[in-house]
Amino acid sequence: MDDRMKKQLDFALEIDREKNVFRQTHLSGHGRRENDAEHAWHMAVMAYLLREYANENVDIAKVMIMSLIHDIVEIDAGDTYAYDAEGLKTQKAREDAAKERIFSLLPEDQRREMTALFDEFETCRTPESRFAHAMDNLQPLILNSSNGGGDWKEHGVSAEQVYARQSKTRLGSEKLFEVSDEIIRENIRKGNLPA
Repeated sequence: MDDRMKKQLDFALEIDREKNVFRQTHLSGHGRRENDAEHAWHMAVMAYLLREYANENVDIAKVMIMSLIHDIVEIDAGDTYAYDAEGLKTQKAREDAAKERIFSLLPEDQRREMTALFDEFETCRTPESRFAHAMDNLQPLILNSSNGGGDWKEHGVSAEQVYARQSKTRLGSEKLFEVSDEIIRENIRKGNLPA
């Protein structure tokens, strides 16, 4: 095996650890907590299925790979819950350090490519990154809704906080933001989210 392939396989083995990073969001139907790899896979499939609702034309393959790699850094940085104000203060620094270590396992050209895709996702300035963020917000929203708002209740999350998070959904897809709004309003009516 040559050095390039060894690096690629080392990276492939390293990212297997993402399956052990558990999120606060539970699987649908009151299942166990989902892991980061499941979240990323779900986002990528959703992006492909819902691509017609993107505000702008997108390279769907790029959206899908962004979705698949956006949480790899949590292998080192850990999952930061979307509504954890304290954790969010240090999230970028933790994730930047993780990005450097994990993507540095790859051959240099692929390290640059993956780092650029990760950074593009984080900055949310391109049509692809905006649509990927819409998936990152919509995916846990539908899971939380399917669980009767259990995760929101457990963490004392308000409708105002959920709306603030969904603002990035609107940047990627006005139509999916409308659907998110319907889901949030339904959960307010059901008492799953305090208004």
